[in-house]
Amino acid sequence: MTVAPPAGGREGTGGRPVAPGGWLGWATSTDHKRIGLLTVGTSLVLFLLMGVLALLMRSQLAQPDLHIVDPNTFDQLFTMHGSGMIYMVITPFAIGMGVYLVPLQIGAPGTAAPRLTLLGYWLYVLGALMTLSGFATPDGAHASGWFSYPPLADKEHSPSVGSDLWIAGVVLATTGVIIMAWAVLWTVLRRRTHGMTMLRLPLFCWSMIATCLMVIGAFPALLAAMALLAVGRADASVFASNAWNIGYQHLFWFYGHPVVYVMFFPYLAAVAEVLAVFSGRRFFGYRGTALSLLVFAALSMSVWGHHMFATGQATNDYYSLTSIALLVPAGVEYFGMLGTILGGRLRFPTPMLFALAFIPQFLIGGLTGIMIGTPVIDYHVTDSYFIVAHLHYVLFAGSVFGLFAGVYFWFPKVTGRMLGERLGRLHFWLLVIGTNVTFLPMFVLGYLGMPRRVATYASYDGFAWLNLLASIGAAFLAAAMTVFVVNVLWTLRGAALGRAATVPDDPWEAHTLEWATSSPPPRLNFAPDRPLPPVTSFAPLLDLRQRQASEAAADRPGSRP
Repeated sequence: MTVAPPAGGREGTGGRPVAPGGWLGWATSTDHKRIGLLTVGTSLVLFLLMGVLALLMRSQLAQPDLHIVDPNTFDQLFTMHGSGMIYMVITPFAIGMGVYLVPLQIGAPGTAAPRLTLLGYWLYVLGALMTLSGFATPDGAHASGWFSYPPLADKEHSPSVGSDLWIAGVVLATTGVIIMAWAVLWTVLRRRTHGMTMLRLPLFCWSMIATCLMVIGAFPALLAAMALLAVGRADASVFASNAWNIGYQHLFWFYGHPVVYVMFFPYLAAVAEVLAVFSGRRFFGYRGTALSLLVFAALSMSVWGHHMFATGQATNDYYSLTSIALLVPAGVEYFGMLGTILGGRLRFPTPMLFALAFIPQFLIGGLTGIMIGTPVIDYHVTDSYFIVAHLHYVLFAGSVFGLFAGVYFWFPKVTGRMLGERLGRLHFWLLVIGTNVTFLPMFVLGYLGMPRRVATYASYDGFAWLNLLASIGAAFLAAAMTVFVVNVLWTLRGAALGRAATVPDDPWEAHTLEWATSSPPPRLNFAPDRPLPPVTSFAPLLDLRQRQASEAAADRPGSRP
């Protein structure tokens, strides 16, 4: 494998580039590992902030007729929580994982476009800051919901400067994500090491191929929708025509449905890798699962209209059929996960716990998605808390559990240290309790008719005890995240003080190439004096161990020639 020198930096002794040190070195680095860590680190900080906004909402809704926040502030909270989690947390974290892991998993020294990748990160940061800066304006942040249908989001109904900042911030952050996704896709297609054919790519790389294709294909529609919204805010006559309102909805949801799969494919693949490693066997149905990801991505581009059943602007039969057809690739992926763990030699460290919890919880989100893809059910529960529960079972009970499975799994590779197992298990159980106590009651609330995006409700509606239960669950979620933050800070502080023990380069007996290098990896990922093992399948390290075990068995006295 030919290793090129890192891009950027100044020349040091012997002509070798020397990168700047300190914060400037991180801010200007073209090392994909640093850019990936900056992206996921920024996403996690924003995740905590969006969680605080959610806690304020759950406090307001814990009992009827509370006045902890006024209705306008509540509108700002749910808008910034929803758009923040989608545009600034779960989506960028998924792409950031790809920026960090894909070059390592394919045996490359870096990304195919390091400077563009860095530009994408800083556009994302600038967009996030611009969006959040709306809170500092006189009229507050944007308050028209994460999809901001006109005319509700036009200048007359939403005059706040925070709305203009929100539009600009969404455009910048989305553009940054598109750039990073393009760089990841180009990397996996063009920089694979010797022997790494497409059908020897790890499942995580296949998930990033499907994810990046959806980003490149669907996310420009969001940019077009935001441009249309900005023009409509400048010229009120634009949205006087209903055609432009309908056009905005189609543009937005052409982005809005694929982004759901962008927000779970990488986490699904992280779960798949964790299940395989801690089952002691290669992933079951690898080729079928890789194909299903591509089919899933293609189908995701054809179902956007099911978000518009209740508007009367969608062909119900077509969009219902394509929505239900998603069951097929989803079933293949579930079959692969279950086939991997059944009969395996299971181990249960913290990453495995999160991966196992992902399976039934995400299933709830998927099955309720098929329900609301059926028009007759969607008419009853649309814009109710049933939709809120479904979305959170997909993106929190599913994707966030996959996220944490990946964090605990790859943390020793990134830092050379292991997160505390006791605190990890406490984090897991608090999160399981909090997730289900918070979001299961919302299905019932929605079925009973509680609309979403309301700041309060009457005591005679019968919603009080279910809302109180959901708010108690939110307190468990806050406790779980506190434990996680303590675990990370404690581990990093121990490492800084030399108290945290280092771990082997491959503490899990993993399967993919990132575990064949040191922890943390060097600047160019793989040292020249430490050659990569031969790539003979999508699990080259497992192949190597099995080959070494066979050779050792053959060398034992009394073995057959």
